Amino acid sequence: MATPSSKKTLMTLYSSEDCVYAHRVRFVLEEKAMEYQTIEVDLAQKPDELAELNAYNQVPTLLDRDLAIHESVLIMEYLDERFPHPPLIPVDPISRAKVRMGLLRFDQDWFAPLFQPGYSPEQNKAAKEQVRSTMAGLSAIFTQQRFLFGDELSILDCAIAPLLWRFPVLGISLPAAAKATQEYMDRLFQMESFKRCLTPTEKAMR
Repeated sequence: MATPSSKKTLMTLYSSEDCVYAHRVRFVLEEKAMEYQTIEVDLAQKPDELAELNAYNQVPTLLDRDLAIHESVLIMEYLDERFPHPPLIPVDPISRAKVRMGLLRFDQDWFAPLFQPGYSPEQNKAAKEQVRSTMAGLSAIFTQQRFLFGDELSILDCAIAPLLWRFPVLGISLPAAAKATQEYMDRLFQMESFKRCLTPTEKAMR
């Protein structure tokens, strides 16, 4: 994970060791090879400055000079526009819309019931089954392409990778027939940028 150097660090990420949403942002920062510093937030004892930067007092929050951004998808999109190489979002409007609809589905149907409070055990169980069946069903696609949106890493892959990494702790497993999906997951996990973005807590999940 990137750490402060003797040069001025422009970006600060308020993160948490096991926050799946902060994990997304760290992946993008590492993929962009950006210099940043991380402030690990104890969610039971949040620093006062976090509430000043983010009215919702949540992580992740990214501070880039005088600009504070929260919500992982907004941060990821901002980073891709601010640092366009390597690009993670398609240029043409139709493809961009498809990517954003995919991000919306991830957050509403999967991440919210799995990682946010207020959902019932039944909703949690249903979300796990939907994740399992959808990822297994994508195996046919992964025999034809390397990533979710083609042969290049996209923001969709960065958004979903932290969830896939947590399969063991969530009790989600793929059927043996979904070999191509497992290979896709392994491709993500073997990326140097993904390895660098893992916290000690996240490394212990596998």
